[in-house]
Amino acid sequence: MDYHYFQVTLQRDRAGLKDLAHACYEREGCVAVFAPLLGFASDQALVLGSGGFELPPKTKAEAHSLSPTLRPAEGARPPPGGVYVHNWFTIDGEAADEFVALSGQAWPDFEARFETQIFGLFLAAESQADRLEGSRRLLLMTRYRDLGEWQVSRDPTTDAMQIFLRRRELTRVSLARACVLLPRPEAR
Repeated sequence: MDYHYFQVTLQRDRAGLKDLAHACYEREGCVAVFAPLLGFASDQALVLGSGGFELPPKTKAEAHSLSPTLRPAEGARPPPGGVYVHNWFTIDGEAADEFVALSGQAWPDFEARFETQIFGLFLAAESQADRLEGSRRLLLMTRYRDLGEWQVSRDPTTDAMQIFLRRRELTRVSLARACVLLPRPEAR
């Protein structure tokens, strides 16, 4: 199953984020709506949809088509609570399979040591710019208990970090930004 990741520009009114979340969660295929915390503009929101999910009409957004790699499992949704870090990686184009394999090798140690959960690692559809530059882009979504847990998880002595060092060698650019998952409306 393919996914769509939208970086939405909200209207100026105060209810914009709440209205977007409500409208998206009513639509089939809405996996998650995230509110900015660090690294995103205050007028942005992030929406992850699966299958044929479409944003509500007149919603201004930058869209990315994504394919899941090792995670998420089909039908999975990010668990509530905590802080989500969305990390975009631009890597050497021929290294995508190795990058994914290294990630999968590191995750068991990483998740066992820290209060964290990898929700998904997605491969972005190859753009013309990617082809010209010989690169690929991946999006990693990780849930942490809080930003303090994210900081503690940077410990370079762990087995996971040793594997992540090799992954870093394949990485041209990494951009990590934090957000929070907006809850789904209560069922009536």
